[in-house]
Amino acid sequence: MSPLNWSLLITSLATSTIITMSSHHWLLAWVGLELNTLSILPVIIKSHHPRATEAATKYFLIQAAAAALILLASTLNAWQTGHWSIMHTSAHTTTIITLAILLKLGIAPMHGWYPEVLQGSTMNTALIISTWQKLAPLTLLYLINNNPPTNILLLMGVISALAGGWIGLNQTQTRKIMAFSSIAHMGWLIITLNLSLHLTTTTMMIYMITTTAMFMSLNTTTTKTMTDMGMAWTQSPPLTTMMMITLMSLGGLPPLTGFTPKWLILNNLCHMNLLFPTIILAMASLPSLFFYIRLAYFTTLTTPPNTTNTHHKWRFKPPLIAGLTPATSLAALLLPLMPMMIS
Repeated sequence: MSPLNWSLLITSLATSTIITMSSHHWLLAWVGLELNTLSILPVIIKSHHPRATEAATKYFLIQAAAAALILLASTLNAWQTGHWSIMHTSAHTTTIITLAILLKLGIAPMHGWYPEVLQGSTMNTALIISTWQKLAPLTLLYLINNNPPTNILLLMGVISALAGGWIGLNQTQTRKIMAFSSIAHMGWLIITLNLSLHLTTTTMMIYMITTTAMFMSLNTTTTKTMTDMGMAWTQSPPLTTMMMITLMSLGGLPPLTGFTPKWLILNNLCHMNLLFPTIILAMASLPSLFFYIRLAYFTTLTTPPNTTNTHHKWRFKPPLIAGLTPATSLAALLLPLMPMMIS
């Protein structure tokens, strides 16, 4: 792909998300979502591999179906209320739109397409799908939060946290593991929509920081399977150490950054006397923590064969380290700054 085409796609991808985030009209928001989908498809299919073609096809069908549901619901809302404002959406159409947005986000039980799309994409494309592509749908959930389907969000959040943890136990591909990790984190995230928008924003920021740091680490060490994790130490001992700490942060172990949102969410649920969802979420975090620890075990506690004669293989290019070091540092050591971010 030529640099001009690549720059046009990235610009269109960024612009379409900004259009949806800044719109208060359902048609304009729908146009932004469609432009966003059309911009990412050539990026997914860029490698010209059959799996990339399959991933692009699945992504297009799911996103087109969700966008059609949003357009249908917004048209019904305009017919009932006489206007297209996102802030004034009736309860029935809000439910349909919420389900369509959850489909776009890959929330369980509508998550089957998400791991397959990430597996068929490159590591950088999987990073974009897991982070930037979630901003526009989440913005719409923010805007319709004045009349949310609380029970649906709570139920699907708990199911998503459970599914992401339990199904992720059986995976050996790092992109699929990160996909189910994303599904579990999205479950925690949509539950916070019933609690506090400030907490939702904090959870989303921490999710994007830790996920970006993990994908950048996997991409730098070219780690595609769990077996490759044992070879990462010979490539870069410092980076491998930070990757292990980032994995623990994703699992939510204190005193790392990823502990903060889970602690605050469980605390808020207890204050609202929602004890059963609190217990389920706490138990659902254990399978996710297990496969994070398993990845860390493969990374640091196994002895890889000596396949290289060089002693400087781990000296990566300065620009790469310049971007990776802040990401991994924030993913692990942001906990002391949390009171300022939440307030």
